[in-house]
Amino acid sequence: MRRPGRSREGAPGRRRVLKNTLLAAAALPLAGVAWIGVTGLLARSELIAAQRDLDALRQSVAPMSGSASGAAPASAQERKRTAYSAAAHAARAHRLTTGPAWYPATALPFLGGPVRTVRGAAYAADRLAGDVLSPLVRALPPLAPDNRGDGMSEALATLQKHAPELVRAARVADEVQADVHALPLSTWLPTADGARAALQQQLDRLTPVMTDVSLAARVLPPILGTQGQRRYFLAFQNIAEARGTGGLPGAFAVLRADRGRLSFERFGNNTEMERAKPDIDLGPEFNARYAGSNPTQVWPNSNMSPHFPYAARIWAEAWRKHTGERVDGALAVDPVTLSRLLRVTGPARMADGTELTADNVVDLTERASYAKYDDIGRRKAFFVDAARAAAARLMGALDDSRRLPALLAAVNDVQQDGRLKVWSAHTAEQRLLESRPYSGTLPNAPGPFAGLVVNNAAGGKLDYYLDRSLTWEAGTCSGGARPVTVTMTLSNRAPASGLPDYVTMRGDSPPYRTRPGDNRLLVSYYAGVGAALTDATLGGRPTLLASGVERGHSVFTLDLELPAGSSRTLVLHLLEPHADGVPTLLRQSLVTPLRTTLKSGGRCHVS
Repeated sequence: MRRPGRSREGAPGRRRVLKNTLLAAAALPLAGVAWIGVTGLLARSELIAAQRDLDALRQSVAPMSGSASGAAPASAQERKRTAYSAAAHAARAHRLTTGPAWYPATALPFLGGPVRTVRGAAYAADRLAGDVLSPLVRALPPLAPDNRGDGMSEALATLQKHAPELVRAARVADEVQADVHALPLSTWLPTADGARAALQQQLDRLTPVMTDVSLAARVLPPILGTQGQRRYFLAFQNIAEARGTGGLPGAFAVLRADRGRLSFERFGNNTEMERAKPDIDLGPEFNARYAGSNPTQVWPNSNMSPHFPYAARIWAEAWRKHTGERVDGALAVDPVTLSRLLRVTGPARMADGTELTADNVVDLTERASYAKYDDIGRRKAFFVDAARAAAARLMGALDDSRRLPALLAAVNDVQQDGRLKVWSAHTAEQRLLESRPYSGTLPNAPGPFAGLVVNNAAGGKLDYYLDRSLTWEAGTCSGGARPVTVTMTLSNRAPASGLPDYVTMRGDSPPYRTRPGDNRLLVSYYAGVGAALTDATLGGRPTLLASGVERGHSVFTLDLELPAGSSRTLVLHLLEPHADGVPTLLRQSLVTPLRTTLKSGGRCHVS
């Protein structure tokens, strides 16, 4: 008689059940691995398709100017279809990597690294395509011809309409960038690491662009007169004579913006503005720093500080004093800016028949015109005429919506180089602008900082031939501070003969003998907040520098005679209290760009 509760099969049956259970249990992780493998391959295919769409999208909105293919730009509908396709592929990749096998696999030691990377990359691509790029495409101006000549107005209306979406998209881009940076840097699967690195590189380029776009959506419409007519003082800086913000404020114009339509009301030169003596006080720190040069009363010295809002406020007040008219802000450009814009618009023709092109405008305005005109008045008139001709060419291009992407790309290039600077007299707008490079703001936050700024003290135009290099090297951190060595070399390539007198003139009337082509510079190094100078040498010999403070930065200045054909090397040894990582670099944009080498000493931990 069988006992209740016991299997007929007895022990052998139980062993078979146990075996089958163990086999099933063992098959589960194998099935999970297979599932991850299959869905991972499918997700990879979707991500590749999304990448193709994103590449096509990027090409479709690329500037027409310089296009090698010569193909017509994609329509707004085509751009949207491409963006939606990229978003759909990225969304499918995300869904494929969120199945029941993926989440527990990410927690596996060692083996889970690539799984976390692939899953995180798919999620990031999904958010990038759907929440960042799609709003950006919707906010892009139409590329079709605008027969009404109202391309900028249409672009501003579109930008303003989508401003809230763009602000959210910029915030999402920041979040996605942080998420991708948090993914494993290196795993046992190179293809996963490569995908993460490519996505990270793309986000590192896109995130600051989205920040600029979201800011532009908020401030550009009112700045360009969508809420009422605006006027701006526009200075054309002569970078053959260096000043803190770039070059001497030579020619100028008054720019009017009315519902996106731009026009110039008048042009003039610095001789006219030298009569204006503005009543403005920029504070005790500014007054102490520039006591000897008096920038608020001496027009050629109005922009000695590299902090552009100082110069902009002086120019705006000088214009009010001179004409009784208030302006809504100030801008500064230089001949390199004109060159970049002429590359898009095509050549401009001056009143005397001279053709201004992207390739000759810098040389014509900064060098050749001095040899062509002995009379100072005619030389100044030539500079104003060049500015007027380039401006007229630009105004015509702005009404052609097909050129807007190329113009925006050119403007982005010059602002990244520090050659376009913008200041708004409206407090709320300026508060938004001052966080961006094109505001020309000298940041006053603690942290490592390096800035080489030269002001011409000779009164000639020899900085066309000036070369500059800067090497910043941090030592070993100790107690939260770090020794820093800064090596600056300045070279004067001016020829010893053959230059016009106006170029080589010495307005400083030095008490020592000089030769034509010899230059004199006030060389200022801007260090981090609270930095101390421990030692300085010029050409290997000890030298003394004047010290000061500007917006919290320690500033050390040397009055340097720089003979024609010579190079001088200035070495500073500093103790920086916040030198953690590489420094923020202040770039003064002159004819020849500054060459820089930055050598970080790694992290500096406060004990």
